[in-house]
Formats: sequence, structure tokens, C-alpha cells
Amino acid sequence: MTLPEISFEFFPPRDLEASFRLWDTVQVLAPLAPRFVSVTYGAGGTTRDLTRDAVATLHKHSGLTVAAHLTCVNATRDETLAIAQGFAEAGVRDIVALRGDPPKGETGFTQYPGGFADSCELIAALKDAGPFTIRVGAYPEAHPEAADAQADVDWLKRKIDAGASEALTQFFFDPETFFRFRDRCEKAGIDAPIVPGILPIENWKGVRRFAERCGTSVPAALDEAFAAAERDDRQDLLATAICTELCSDLLDGGVDKLHFYTMNRPELTRDVCHALGVTPKASLENVA
Repeated sequence: MTLPEISFEFFPPRDLEASFRLWDTVQVLAPLAPRFVSVTYGAGGTTRDLTRDAVATLHKHSGLTVAAHLTCVNATRDETLAIAQGFAEAGVRDIVALRGDPPKGETGFTQYPGGFADSCELIAALKDAGPFTIRVGAYPEAHPEAADAQADVDWLKRKIDAGASEALTQFFFDPETFFRFRDRCEKAGIDAPIVPGILPIENWKGVRRFAERCGTSVPAALDEAFAAAERDDRQDLLATAICTELCSDLLDGGVDKLHFYTMNRPELTRDVCHALGVTPKASLENVA
């Protein structure tokens, strides 16, 4: 089995304790030599400043390639592009461009006055603004707001045509879900890399609730397996085995890149990577 290229997603800290947790996460995972790490944007743009600060700090002190999330929510076009320019001036030219979730309390996305109407407009503007590497989201199962599964493929095609170079998928539990999506994308003429998003299951009940909100199918067997594992206090062992098997099946199916949603809890992600043969290559240096 060929070793995959890996990448990791972090979210920005909201307090001092969370800042230490993020840096501990980076120290654990950086030796695995990810091709990049990304830092998320909160719903409604709530962590805009935190994301900017975390991205700048990681870029300066970790030695990793850092990608900043950027959304269309709660900002004008000029404000959004000014944020992107700020990233560029800090040396960060990797962007994960997303429409973004609506602010808390709102049920759907509404274009901000003077803002971008959708992710395609944002991608095109970033493409014109400078030499950014632009990644986008993709949905192997229908996005909750999509008319059907094909609509997600059509949107992804538009995003790639607008200037994105790679897609990172929403998480899923069945490798066939990804393979079917990949086939539909190939049929639609999408030739950019589509990287499966992997969510190691730190807490099954929490992940299950998250899956329901995202429209991710949940196999009944997982409910039964985690109920039994909880009785025997072996949830971590089960989670590692399930995630490793999913990744192995994807690699056997021709996948060569994996993107892990770490939730700033690195141990399970590290253990899965080790099980796949991805082992430490270097220590994190120049820690400020």
C-alpha cells in the first residue's frame, strides 16, 4: 500500500487554554510532515480575527504550509479581499474558500450587502487578486441545501472552473460514498484532485449529531458497535480501527491524499496515521 499524503484541519482557539491545546496538537502532528494544515472560520465569521491570528502564528513558528479558511459571510467584497491580502502579506497564500455557514439563529445563507453571493464569486475574485492556491469544499452526500446529489457535483464543477485547484470533502463513513462521488465528478469533467475528508471519532454521540446536521449517512452498525464499546470501555480502540479501515479502503481504491478533521485533538489522528504507515519524519523546530 502506497503511503498517503496527509493534511490536517485545526480550529482557532478562543481562550488561553485552547491556545495551548492547539499548539500541543501542532507539536503532535507536525512531525508527520503534512503537505498543509488549515485553520477554520467559525459560523457567521465569528472567529475571523482568531483565524487570522492563528494562521499568522502557525505560519511564523511551525514551519508548516498553512491554509486559511475564508468565507462570504458577514463581510463586503472589499473587506473579504482585504483579509486575503493580509494573509498574503503574512506569507500565507493557501486559501480554503467557502460560502460559509449562516450566522447563529439564521436558517439559510443571505448575501451580505456588498458581499459575495456565493463561493464561486469568492474564488474568481481570489484568482484575480493574486497567486493563491485555492481549495474548496465538496459533498459526497447531498448538502442539506442542495436539490439533489448531482447539484453538488455541478457546484463543484463551477468552483473548479472559477479557479480552485483542489477539493476537500465533507466527512463520510462508507468508502463507497466517496467512490460514487468521485465517479460522478469524473463523468462531469472534473479533473482537479478530490481529497476525502476524514473525521476520527473522538466521541460517537457528538459525531453522530454532527453527521445528522450535515446530512451524512450513519450506518446502523456504528451505533451498535459504539454502544458495545462503551460498555467495555474500548471506544478509542474501536474508533482507531474504524478510521484506519476506512482510510485503507480509500487507499486501495486509488486515493493518494487524506485530509483529517482533527478537532484539535491529535492523538486519534496520529494513531490512525501511524497505522497507515505515516510515521514521524522530523521534530517541530523553532518553537517560539
